[in-house]
Amino acid sequence: MKRKVILSKRASHKLDVLFNYLQSNWSQNVKTSFIEKLDKKLEMIKENPEIFPKSNIIKGLHKCVITKQTTLYYLFDDFTISIVTIFFNKQNPNALMNEINKDD
Repeated sequence: MKRKVILSKRASHKLDVLFNYLQSNWSQNVKTSFIEKLDKKLEMIKENPEIFPKSNIIKGLHKCVITKQTTLYYLFDDFTISIVTIFFNKQNPNALMNEINKDD
């Protein structure tokens, strides 16, 4: 069963920031390549949300590495995939806990 993907406000904002960064500091090709990788991972998650490992941060939270610099964290139920945040792996790991524990 394919589930609907829902982005949190935080995840949406972080993707906007990332896309702008890639466009401004790298190239349209780099941005397009990232989007293709993201789309591929989201399709995998929609088909089988258990495919990626669970995170130890919150019960039911899964993590999906998009690139070595970027990880997506998500929750799911029978109908939806909820993208909680996009984490830039060069950040302090403690920042992830703060992001996930904040409300959107």
